[in-house]
Amino acid sequence: MLTSLRLALATSGLVLAALAGSAQAQDAAAPVAPAAAPAQAPAPAPVAPDTVLVTVGGAKITQADLEAASADLGSQFAQLPPEQRRLATLAALIDIKALAAKGEAEKLADDAETARRIAFLRERALHNAYFEKHGIAAITDAEVRARYDKEVAAMTPVEELHAKHILVPTKEEAEAAIKELDAGKDFDALAAEKSTGPTGPQGGDLGFFGPGQMVPAFETAAYALEPGTYTKEPVQTQFGWHVIKVLEKRPQQPPAFEQVADQVRQVVMREKYVELVQAARAEEAVTYEDPALKAQMETMEKAMATGADEPEAAADEAETEAAPAPAQ
Repeated sequence: MLTSLRLALATSGLVLAALAGSAQAQDAAAPVAPAAAPAQAPAPAPVAPDTVLVTVGGAKITQADLEAASADLGSQFAQLPPEQRRLATLAALIDIKALAAKGEAEKLADDAETARRIAFLRERALHNAYFEKHGIAAITDAEVRARYDKEVAAMTPVEELHAKHILVPTKEEAEAAIKELDAGKDFDALAAEKSTGPTGPQGGDLGFFGPGQMVPAFETAAYALEPGTYTKEPVQTQFGWHVIKVLEKRPQQPPAFEQVADQVRQVVMREKYVELVQAARAEEAVTYEDPALKAQMETMEKAMATGADEPEAAADEAETEAAPAPAQ
């Protein structure tokens, strides 16, 4: 961020403090009234994009300018209620405009370092706008569904099981529980009576779980059982001693599309980002002047091809920056 932006955010923090202080003062002065359901505030009327909100010197700040600034500065004020967030963003935008005018008057844009920063910010905005148009906005629901279906088809079948357990502090207590089960004692009743675990009142029911969801010793013992049987020897974990009963085994079902649609869309978005960047690089014929630097970049990009950390980070940033500003 530009130094002026940092200053703008700092000064807008003072505006927020003033707003908060004013609200607290009003709360302190208000008479105590009987508790009542808060009235629903009417939704603010929509504001036309070209509506002028403030004029700073000769520069006008419109609703569209505020929405654009909200997309960039919104995370700074995310913890605030919507109207305060709108005011805080407007205050920051006024600060930026005011100091930018001073910078223009002093011809700071002619400074080489400032010019480089301005050029970078312009190119980043174009990068984000291009990705918004050809990446984010171009993703269809059909693509997302197809990507989900592809992942589901590639999944290795996994068995999950439904189990119950009785958890007690000592091996001797677990052995005593097993003797009671062997004598015909109902597992649920015994769990409710003796188990120290939080599931005891529910008969020790753990529901369904798959590989990796339980500690290793418990998982190994549970998967070794046939449905309807329980462990004949106590199973020790860091939580104590268990008697485990397996009720059912079944193939683990993939999560429903509706549950993971947003995550799948993120995957498609990142893949589109990589495709767009690779195509653009090929068309622009990237040339390295230093062979050593080229070798370093190629090594790094090969590593990224497996982890994809940097493309994901860039796509995340582009998505955030390119996303349309929320209506105020």
